[in-house]
Amino acid sequence: MKGYVFHGPGRASWEDVPDPAVKEPTDAIVRVDAVTICGTDLHILKGDVPEVRPGTVLGHEAVGEIVETGADVRTVRPGDRVLISCITACGRCAYCREAMYGQCRGGGGWILGHLIDGTQSEYVRVSHADLSVHPLPAALGDRDAVLLADIFPTAYEVGVLNGRVRPGDTVAVVGAGPIGLAAIATARLLSPERILAVDPAASRRDAARRLGADAVADSAEAPEQLIADLTDGLGADVVVEAVGLPETFELCTRMVRPGGHVANVGVHGRPATLHLEDLWIKNLTITTGLVDTHSTPTLLRMAAAGRLPTPQLVTHTFPLDHMEQAYDVFGRAADTGALKVVLARQQHEEVPAQREGAS
Repeated sequence: MKGYVFHGPGRASWEDVPDPAVKEPTDAIVRVDAVTICGTDLHILKGDVPEVRPGTVLGHEAVGEIVETGADVRTVRPGDRVLISCITACGRCAYCREAMYGQCRGGGGWILGHLIDGTQSEYVRVSHADLSVHPLPAALGDRDAVLLADIFPTAYEVGVLNGRVRPGDTVAVVGAGPIGLAAIATARLLSPERILAVDPAASRRDAARRLGADAVADSAEAPEQLIADLTDGLGADVVVEAVGLPETFELCTRMVRPGGHVANVGVHGRPATLHLEDLWIKNLTITTGLVDTHSTPTLLRMAAAGRLPTPQLVTHTFPLDHMEQAYDVFGRAADTGALKVVLARQQHEEVPAQREGAS
């Protein structure tokens, strides 16, 4: 089969790789029908995630069909259409018993496209399949469902829930990429008074407005002053960091009110300064986290009911074997306007490498 293989910082290619096989009785083999690219994959290609070894197939988000299962798999069977979660869960260790699947000690956590071969391939082996794949409702299409493998549970759990968004809050989301936009969409479910999105790209600020932001700001134009003006000088109740840069994290700490929450979602490849000389007195809560995906079943039901704006996040579609082209478009989002790109085994009316709605 073919897969997108990491060969070291700045080097990857779509090439022949061995077909996956059941290794453990809890494994499932899934034919990949739709897959997407995550910002974390770009961090890997930059060398920011040194645990990823050369020769690893990238990717941790996909939708597909079960083609084979191990003897101990009970919840799915061949022929079932499933969502592959970005997080693998053994279901037995101390962390899994607390629904902290991202910290699984039994061979799970974030392993796909990280410690083992991932989903950007024609077929993939998923370990601990009973808790690591989710049967999909027929009403939910592949292109919508694949966004629930990572960005929606990550934004909701690590941003909105960790940030403790409450009705009436002022929420600021720094970074209007896919995760930031999903944070805006899921924060709205909890009825904040207002949501401000901060991003240097006009196209992404426009997307933030479409997804429900009440106000937007260019990160180069003192957004902390805008938050101060909107809140009578108090600051935001919750600030979500959805970029992963030192300067954006430090901006978040300047925008939050005393007693507020900073929820870091971004993947950081460099140290950021925590200005305790300013923050020690402010009663802040700062949280970090890897998604646990405990919310995935709930989000799947909401998406099937049309309560999540998944179609608005997909800007480009490609055939599955156009992986290198898709990475190029996604990696140059400032030029291409890409939010989420989806690669599918079968294309219908979508045109490869063309923005959705473009002529």
